[in-house]
Amino acid sequence: MGAPLDTVITTPRLALTPARRQDFADWAELRRVSRDYIEPWEPSWPSDALSRRDWNRRLSAWTSAWKAGSAYILFIRRLSDNALVGGLSFTQVRPWPADSASLGYWQGEGFEGQGYMREAVSAACTWAFRDLGLWRIEAGIVPENARSRRVLEGTGFAEEGRATAYLEIAGTRRDHILFGLVRPRPDR
Repeated sequence: MGAPLDTVITTPRLALTPARRQDFADWAELRRVSRDYIEPWEPSWPSDALSRRDWNRRLSAWTSAWKAGSAYILFIRRLSDNALVGGLSFTQVRPWPADSASLGYWQGEGFEGQGYMREAVSAACTWAFRDLGLWRIEAGIVPENARSRRVLEGTGFAEEGRATAYLEIAGTRRDHILFGLVRPRPDR
């Protein structure tokens, strides 16, 4: 299990690549202008959110995790103009016998409703099954996040249940609806 740091996943409209030092300005600006849109669905932001220090801390952790094979953080860019659309992550990557990971994602408010996240999730999951050797990808959403539900259901994830107090979101422990996607098997 593992992937090179120069990985590029492409779709007809998007390129997904590991975060790089030069992504800072685009990342900070997209999250700044989309903060009210993104923040209600994420863990509490640190007091220095969007600062160069916050970025360096994140980039160091993301790069170390990628090299260790424990997490893969990808940025999503639109091919037509290289605009940063959002990000996607496979975290809690577990080797055999689980061969599984948790999926998370975010996008800027201006990109809502254009199908970018569904396209990115579909391509990233195909890559994770093929290149990382995963068999199962899990995702959790807060019950009222209808947009995320549409992304997951639209990419083949199946609802599997509810987890009480699953994650801290916006400062509060929140229940989550859990979804799973299993590698397609040619014998079925």
